[in-house]
Amino acid sequence: MRKLLLAACLSFSPLAAQPAAAPLFADGEKALAGQRYADAEAIYERLTQAKPPLAEAFARLGLVRFQLGKFAEAVPALKQALAMKPALPNTDVLLAMSLAELGRFAEALPGLEKGFRQSSDTHLKRMTGLQLERAYTALQRDANAVEVALALARAYPDDPEVLYHGGRLFGNYAYVNMRRLAQVAPDSVWRHQAAGEAHQSQGSYDLAIGEYRAVLAIDPQRPGIHFRLGRALLGRAGEGDTEPAVKAFTEELRIDPSNGNAAYELAELQRRAGRLAEAEQLFAAAVKSDPEFQEARVGLARALISQGKHAPALPHLEKAAALNPADEVAYFQLSRVQAALGNAEGQRRALGEYQRLRAAKSRREELQAQGAFALRDVTRQQAGAEEEQPRR
Repeated sequence: MRKLLLAACLSFSPLAAQPAAAPLFADGEKALAGQRYADAEAIYERLTQAKPPLAEAFARLGLVRFQLGKFAEAVPALKQALAMKPALPNTDVLLAMSLAELGRFAEALPGLEKGFRQSSDTHLKRMTGLQLERAYTALQRDANAVEVALALARAYPDDPEVLYHGGRLFGNYAYVNMRRLAQVAPDSVWRHQAAGEAHQSQGSYDLAIGEYRAVLAIDPQRPGIHFRLGRALLGRAGEGDTEPAVKAFTEELRIDPSNGNAAYELAELQRRAGRLAEAEQLFAAAVKSDPEFQEARVGLARALISQGKHAPALPHLEKAAALNPADEVAYFQLSRVQAALGNAEGQRRALGEYQRLRAAKSRREELQAQGAFALRDVTRQQAGAEEEQPRR
């Protein structure tokens, strides 16, 4: 970080040194540019004794001491420079960052805000933004810190340090909000829903089920909760009894017939139970609610295939493969349809793509874990054991 700050500060306008001090100043600039900070510090200390004193010498001395981590010593040098020449470029920002490093956040705040909002140098803007995040957080101005983190994420979307600090900040802000929610409204539907979602994300299905049922005890018609309850019931059931989940998804659709996720989950349970006509109807409803619901298109195609309706299944699988080219299940089913329709070349291509994706399964699962394709909180389609791999 300090190397970037040095680059920003060395881009200042040339210093207006006295003619007699100019050679020594040039030596200091060379030492600073070469990161020979001890030599530069000694040179600028000598220059601060010039008659009359040079504001630029104090500014450079403050910069060197910042680079050396001597923040307590950098502060008086930078303050002196600003007292002598308030318009020195970026010196007030450097002072603010030095104060922040000393934990003097309230004092640092005006300079950090100015540096972040007004600096045209991308390196300096980034550094002051990170320090400003830290200052706002320390001053318990969490909403301001989040605003800065969002602005940094937009300006530097691929910067690892920005992403790291932003992620920590967002996580902490979410935690603080949820804790506050528990304090101000412990018996509200919002608190129980938040707790249910948190438990479910950690695989604590019994706890999640309890929280969702607490929500429904307060508001039995609340949209989305029966769906979440159904997902938690599925997670707890594993390969066991799924009838409670069926009831939950059915109730969700009674409350909100447009809930495509609930229609999909119920359809998948019906398909696995062999109730193919019901599954087809529910999958079709999910696709109608969202034509880009990729998993629903695959599910609908599988229900159609199982009923011998290969031609109607084809466009759904082609669309599904286009929506998610990394889904091997779509290509597996596509190869089955092409075989049934007598399209040997189409079968060969689809089967080849399926096998390629299967070979890269570990990498694809890694991407899914990072959220690349897991765009919905629904049951993933899997190649079923009841389906034979199509022959070449």
